[in-house]
Amino acid sequence: MAETIQVDVVSAEESVYSGEAEFVVLPGEVGELGIYPRHTPLITRIKPGTVRIRPAGGGEEQLIFVAGGVLEVQPRVVTVLADTAIRGHDLDEAKALEAQKRAEEARDKAQDKQEVATVEAELASIAAQLAAIRKLRQKR
Repeated sequence: MAETIQVDVVSAEESVYSGEAEFVVLPGEVGELGIYPRHTPLITRIKPGTVRIRPAGGGEEQLIFVAGGVLEVQPRVVTVLADTAIRGHDLDEAKALEAQKRAEEARDKAQDKQEVATVEAELASIAAQLAAIRKLRQKR
Protein backbone atom coordinates (compact mmCIF):
# COMPACT_ATOMS: atom_id res chain seq x y z
CA MET A 1 0.00 0.00 0.00
CA ALA A 2 1.27 3.48 -0.86
CA GLU A 3 2.18 5.86 1.91
CA THR A 4 -0.46 8.40 2.84
CA ILE A 5 -0.71 11.67 4.69
CA GLN A 6 -3.52 12.90 6.94
CA VAL A 7 -5.13 16.03 5.45
CA ASP A 8 -7.38 18.41 7.39
CA VAL A 9 -8.95 21.47 5.74
CA VAL A 10 -10.79 23.70 8.20
CA SER A 11 -12.35 27.14 8.16
CA ALA A 12 -13.69 29.23 11.00
CA GLU A 13 -17.14 27.74 10.34
CA GLU A 14 -16.42 24.03 9.90
CA SER A 15 -14.14 21.15 9.06
CA VAL A 16 -14.40 20.87 5.28
CA TYR A 17 -12.22 17.79 4.70
CA SER A 18 -10.48 15.26 6.90
CA GLY A 19 -8.94 12.06 5.63
CA GLU A 20 -5.95 10.16 4.34
CA ALA A 21 -4.51 11.26 1.01
CA GLU A 22 -1.75 10.32 -1.40
CA PHE A 23 -0.88 13.98 -2.04
CA VAL A 24 -2.17 17.56 -1.83
CA VAL A 25 -1.62 20.52 -4.18
CA LEU A 26 -2.46 24.05 -3.06
CA PRO A 27 -1.80 27.72 -3.90
CA GLY A 28 1.19 29.01 -1.93
CA GLU A 29 2.16 32.66 -1.92
CA VAL A 30 4.90 32.13 -4.52
CA GLY A 31 3.29 29.32 -6.53
CA GLU A 32 1.68 25.93 -6.27
CA LEU A 33 2.87 23.61 -3.52
CA GLY A 34 2.80 19.84 -3.88
CA ILE A 35 2.80 17.97 -0.59
CA TYR A 36 3.51 14.24 -0.33
CA PRO A 37 3.94 11.97 2.72
CA ARG A 38 7.11 12.68 4.73
CA HIS A 39 7.33 16.25 3.41
CA THR A 40 9.68 18.59 5.24
CA PRO A 41 7.86 20.52 8.01
CA LEU A 42 6.60 23.86 6.76
CA ILE A 43 4.36 26.74 7.77
CA THR A 44 3.35 29.25 5.11
CA ARG A 45 0.51 31.46 4.01
CA ILE A 46 -1.66 30.38 1.14
CA LYS A 47 -3.50 32.57 -1.31
CA PRO A 48 -6.98 32.20 -2.79
CA GLY A 49 -7.29 29.21 -5.06
CA THR A 50 -8.01 25.51 -5.27
CA VAL A 51 -6.76 22.81 -2.93
CA ARG A 52 -6.57 19.50 -4.80
CA ILE A 53 -6.55 16.35 -2.69
CA ARG A 54 -5.93 12.85 -4.08
CA PRO A 55 -7.59 10.53 -1.52
CA ALA A 56 -5.85 7.36 -0.40
CA GLY A 57 -6.77 4.40 -2.54
CA GLY A 58 -7.13 6.54 -5.67
CA GLY A 59 -10.68 7.81 -5.20
CA GLU A 60 -11.98 10.89 -7.04
CA GLU A 61 -9.78 13.95 -6.56
CA GLN A 62 -11.34 16.43 -4.14
CA LEU A 63 -11.37 20.15 -4.99
CA ILE A 64 -11.80 22.75 -2.27
CA PHE A 65 -11.77 26.50 -2.83
CA VAL A 66 -9.89 28.47 -0.16
CA ALA A 67 -9.86 32.24 0.13
CA GLY A 68 -6.42 32.34 1.72
CA GLY A 69 -5.14 31.14 5.05
CA VAL A 70 -2.25 29.20 6.57
CA LEU A 71 -0.74 25.83 5.71
CA GLU A 72 1.06 23.67 8.25
CA VAL A 73 2.91 20.60 7.02
CA GLN A 74 4.29 17.89 9.27
CA PRO A 75 5.79 14.63 7.94
CA ARG A 76 2.46 12.77 8.25
CA VAL A 77 -0.13 15.58 8.66
CA VAL A 78 -1.17 18.52 6.47
CA THR A 79 -3.41 21.15 8.04
CA VAL A 80 -5.01 23.94 6.01
CA LEU A 81 -6.47 26.72 8.17
CA ALA A 82 -8.51 28.62 5.61
CA ASP A 83 -10.14 32.02 5.93
CA THR A 84 -13.01 30.54 3.89
CA ALA A 85 -13.23 27.01 2.50
CA ILE A 86 -15.92 25.73 0.13
CA ARG A 87 -16.18 22.20 -1.22
CA GLY A 88 -15.98 22.15 -5.01
CA HIS A 89 -19.50 20.81 -5.48
CA ASP A 90 -20.88 23.63 -3.27
CA LEU A 91 -19.43 26.44 -5.40
CA ASP A 92 -22.10 28.58 -7.08
CA GLU A 93 -21.05 30.31 -10.30
CA ALA A 94 -24.08 32.64 -10.39
CA LYS A 95 -23.36 33.88 -6.85
CA ALA A 96 -19.68 34.36 -7.66
CA LEU A 97 -20.48 36.35 -10.82
CA GLU A 98 -22.93 38.54 -8.87
CA ALA A 99 -20.30 39.13 -6.17
CA GLN A 100 -17.78 40.05 -8.87
CA LYS A 101 -20.22 42.58 -10.35
CA ARG A 102 -20.85 44.16 -6.92
CA ALA A 103 -17.11 44.31 -6.19
CA GLU A 104 -16.38 45.99 -9.53
CA GLU A 105 -19.08 48.58 -8.78
CA ALA A 106 -17.58 49.14 -5.32
CA ARG A 107 -14.13 49.61 -6.88
CA ASP A 108 -15.53 52.29 -9.19
CA LYS A 109 -16.99 54.12 -6.18
CA ALA A 110 -13.95 53.72 -3.91
CA GLN A 111 -12.80 56.98 -2.33
CA ASP A 112 -9.25 56.19 -1.26
CA LYS A 113 -6.36 53.78 -1.78
CA GLN A 114 -7.36 51.62 1.20
CA GLU A 115 -10.84 51.03 -0.19
CA VAL A 116 -9.41 50.23 -3.62
CA ALA A 117 -6.93 47.76 -2.10
CA THR A 118 -9.68 46.03 -0.11
CA VAL A 119 -11.91 45.68 -3.16
CA GLU A 120 -9.01 44.51 -5.34
CA ALA A 121 -8.26 41.74 -2.81
CA GLU A 122 -11.93 40.71 -2.88
CA LEU A 123 -11.86 40.67 -6.70
CA ALA A 124 -8.75 38.47 -6.67
CA SER A 125 -10.50 36.01 -4.35
CA ILE A 126 -13.60 35.96 -6.57
CA ALA A 127 -11.46 35.39 -9.67
CA ALA A 128 -9.79 32.43 -7.93
CA GLN A 129 -13.22 31.06 -7.01
CA LEU A 130 -14.41 31.33 -10.62
CA ALA A 131 -11.23 29.56 -11.78
CA ALA A 132 -11.98 26.75 -9.30
CA ILE A 133 -15.50 26.47 -10.71
CA ARG A 134 -14.12 26.22 -14.27
CA LYS A 135 -11.59 23.58 -13.19
CA LEU A 136 -14.34 21.56 -11.53
CA ARG A 137 -16.56 21.85 -14.61
CA GLN A 138 -13.71 20.49 -16.81
CA LYS A 139 -13.37 17.43 -14.59
CA ARG A 140 -17.02 16.43 -15.11
